[in-house]
Amino acid sequence: MTTPTTWNPPSIIESPAVRYGLWALAGIYGIWSLGSLEIDWGRIASGFPRAGDMIARMFPPDFSRQELLIKGVVESVEMALAASFIGMILAVPIGFCGARNLAPLPVYLVARAIMVLSRTFHEVIIAIFFVKIVGFGPLAGLLTLIVASVSFISKMIAEDIENMNMGQVEAVRATGASFPKLLMYAVQPQILPRYLGVCIYRLDANIRHSTVVGIVGAGGIGMTLTASFKRYDYDFSLAILLTIITLVFLGEIFSNWVRGKLR
Repeated sequence: MTTPTTWNPPSIIESPAVRYGLWALAGIYGIWSLGSLEIDWGRIASGFPRAGDMIARMFPPDFSRQELLIKGVVESVEMALAASFIGMILAVPIGFCGARNLAPLPVYLVARAIMVLSRTFHEVIIAIFFVKIVGFGPLAGLLTLIVASVSFISKMIAEDIENMNMGQVEAVRATGASFPKLLMYAVQPQILPRYLGVCIYRLDANIRHSTVVGIVGAGGIGMTLTASFKRYDYDFSLAILLTIITLVFLGEIFSNWVRGKLR
């Protein structure tokens, strides 16, 4: 008997017939999906000349309207910073209540329901909702990013608490410590580094999302971008896009620097 010289990892589906059958069904479904979408290839082909004309009109980028650019960038950064700060505070109690190993079942279910509902809809949909409530402007964007920050950070806190080492918790509890002291001396030291890292990541995400929610009228540089496209000011649109790219790059550099300091 020949000893095999290579090792192949086991397949998730051992039966070749079932495995290839599933691949065939996936291929058939993909072809059927493309056919059911009624894609107009002629319309796509006619769009290439329009795309070329739009790109040609974008160059050179127009940075002459610096007041609008600066105002939009400042609004986006302010929205991101304020939403991150408020979100990281509001997320703490919801995250603690959403941890099954700390909170009683009714409190846990309510907190988890808040997390699920706030994470159900994309930021753009939430932004449309707040624009209808408070009107156009940065307030709608701020509220949108707060909801997104709370849902994300609270979920991370709850999962970290549920996965933490319970030995330290039991040791502090054995001393007769009250529940607030239990949170302070047993839970907080274990989740704080991860919590700070998640908050920094959320700040980076809020900077990016602040440029998107403005497209539906929720303030920031995205609102300026939408207005420029509506006026066919493609050279100014390119200047805004380059500004957004620069803003996101700076946010990424800052978040990486802070996370490096936290390690």
